[in-house]
Amino acid sequence: MKVLFLTLANINSIEERSIYSDLLRKFRDEGHEVVTLSPQERKFKKNTSLIRENGSRILKVWTTNIQKTNILEKFISTLIIEFLFMGAIDKYFYNEKFDLILYSTPPITLTRLISKIKTRTSAKTYLLLKDIFPQNAVDLNMFSRNSLLYKYFRNKEKSLYEISDHIGCMSEYNKKYVLANNPGLSDSKVEVNPNSIFLLPYSDEFKSKLNCVDFLPKDKIIFAYGGNLGKPQGVDFLLDIIRVSKANTKAFFVIIGSGTESHRIYSWFKKNKPENALFIEHLPQVEYNSLLGSCDVGLVFLNPAFTIPNYPSRILDYMNNKMPILFGVDKNTDVGIEAEQGNYGLSCENGDLTTFINFINCLSNDKELRIRMGNNGYKRLTKDFNIDNTFNLILNHFSKV
Repeated sequence: MKVLFLTLANINSIEERSIYSDLLRKFRDEGHEVVTLSPQERKFKKNTSLIRENGSRILKVWTTNIQKTNILEKFISTLIIEFLFMGAIDKYFYNEKFDLILYSTPPITLTRLISKIKTRTSAKTYLLLKDIFPQNAVDLNMFSRNSLLYKYFRNKEKSLYEISDHIGCMSEYNKKYVLANNPGLSDSKVEVNPNSIFLLPYSDEFKSKLNCVDFLPKDKIIFAYGGNLGKPQGVDFLLDIIRVSKANTKAFFVIIGSGTESHRIYSWFKKNKPENALFIEHLPQVEYNSLLGSCDVGLVFLNPAFTIPNYPSRILDYMNNKMPILFGVDKNTDVGIEAEQGNYGLSCENGDLTTFINFINCLSNDKELRIRMGNNGYKRLTKDFNIDNTFNLILNHFSKV
């Protein structure tokens, strides 16, 4: 098949490691031709350009800033990106026929573009639902359900679901939420298709080779947070945990990430100078993987205000490194519930400092528990979050294309 993938993710090569690049690489490796449209945000000061790889093409489309920018520019970018993508498609791929269109949320504003290509080429469509917008913006008080913005984006969301032949949700709670809040949506087109990755090779010898990060203390249990630092993560709770954990002489925290709240993290570290924590604003993927190989426990946080069931993909790298995971999340997600059921993590609500500190103390003092939970997480990753599963779920729908 010829596959078109539309995304807001910054993809420069499908050889990179991410839930999207891994899936595109899987399609390529199985003999399918892959074309990707990815933003070239103005902050990088580059024009639209076409990248050719073996069996793959990536069109980097010039856009205004979308990721890790102010709310106003993010909304403007969300509104105009469809027109920018549409112009790029017409210029570079107008005469090409696609068999399958893959796209992820965000954004939800590509309906006309997808409909146009679908009609022109008779392509089938599959939505990878990674974000439920605009309700998540309402949860974070960006605008109200009575606003014109909400009504506009809500109509876009409904249209996107309608134009999609199939919708892959990240979890059972995710699927149930989508069906419950979209009564006209056919149950037959919605399925659970979790975040997934290619597994990196793992062995105790492999981890010991990675365990070479010389700026982390060797005599501490390292609790690592890696990923976006924004309002969706509820990062105040993370800072409270570091502050209160000073009494635990075994625990050390390392935060790797950037986002709209990273300046607050930086300011807090500069002011408080915590001896039990380190903040790294950015690391290349290879170095990030190496750092995780030197850590013991992964951390996941979600804003407690969320009414939608998020399922952060950062857990996959933790699980690949056989790290138990601690969750400080909202009460509507099932990511922590599944971790406790699978005995690869512990979960409480974001803001429950007493319970979370007890988790920290427990894992700091129990090496056997850390090993057991880490092994359980790796088994769950291998079984349910392997890229082969996502690929096969999608391909099963389109095997007759």
